[in-house]
Amino acid sequence: MAVAEIIGAAVGVMLLVVVAYLLVGSVITTAEVVSTAQKDLTLQNEARMKTDFSIYEKRDDGFFIYFNITNTGNEIISDFDHMDLYSYYDGQDGYQRYKYDKYNIGTEAGNWSIMKFQDDYVHPRQLDPGEKMWCMAVSSSNSNVWIELVSGNGVFDSAIL
Repeated sequence: MAVAEIIGAAVGVMLLVVVAYLLVGSVITTAEVVSTAQKDLTLQNEARMKTDFSIYEKRDDGFFIYFNITNTGNEIISDFDHMDLYSYYDGQDGYQRYKYDKYNIGTEAGNWSIMKFQDDYVHPRQLDPGEKMWCMAVSSSNSNVWIELVSGNGVFDSAIL
């Protein structure tokens, strides 16, 4: 009988140690995940504050919208896949969203593409601070009035044609 009580107490102590280990491990893991998420959010907000661009020399040529973008911030702009272009028409169509297409330049309506970069020496095919790129969008209407380009981190600029 005494041996059974000793074995039961040992098993109880082992279970307490395992539960304590799991509890402490999960608390430490949760704290690490929260601190990593806060760090990532801070870095993303910092990048957004340092990102800025301006649209210059825009024109509407029938179904084609030509514009150039100058990086006026301190952050390299390279995630063009997550940048969207919006335009407003003076007719019944209303707003139109354009997706970035790096392969079919000027062929499909609803897409925008980069035609060329100016003085692109440091980081090829990326918009460094102070660099300029020429873009075009293929529209489904020929009466564009307003365009707005929005980056993946929420920075935007608009221009009236």
